[in-house]
Amino acid sequence: MLIAHAGHTPRIDPTAWIAPNAVICGDVSIGPNCRIMYGAQIIAEGGRIEIGEQCIILENAVLRSTEAHSLCIGQFCLIGPGAHVVGCTVEDQVFIATGAAVFHGAHLEQGCEIRIHGVVHIKTRVPAGEHVPIGWVAVGDPAHILPTSAHEQIWRHQQPLNFPLSVYGIDRSEADMVKITARMAEMLNSHIKDMPI
Repeated sequence: MLIAHAGHTPRIDPTAWIAPNAVICGDVSIGPNCRIMYGAQIIAEGGRIEIGEQCIILENAVLRSTEAHSLCIGQFCLIGPGAHVVGCTVEDQVFIATGAAVFHGAHLEQGCEIRIHGVVHIKTRVPAGEHVPIGWVAVGDPAHILPTSAHEQIWRHQQPLNFPLSVYGIDRSEADMVKITARMAEMLNSHIKDMPI
């Protein structure tokens, strides 16, 4: 399903194929020979989404942009089933496996791999050719790659990045779920006027 959002309509190369139950919404550009599979959601909310040549977006992957964080995916990338990729830069020939999550402001350099259920936190840079092992966490610039059992180490790198400020525009010292959900409701209200194409 193609949806116009906030005055923008998706632009899809004629050689790309989009599954009939995938959703492509807003300022989205999909390049030649891409394959967007069943249930994938590609939602541009304020920022743009650019997907380069011959990228494969598998079932139920969610790709998003926000006003503060556009999403740019290079060429020859594969994003696995159930992956979540938001507001980041993904260079050419990157593999993002099933269930992986890549957050706002992250930068995945050429040829890196984020393996099954790997997490790349906000503002984290994964250098070219590196990988995040199955279920591990990358945080920082350059990335420190740590097992989930190293929560205290992860938090030391993550806390100064101020996730609530970077993602919701609310400083951690003032953030609570009332303020966060109010901000999200206001932002998502922009979908009220969306129109299927």
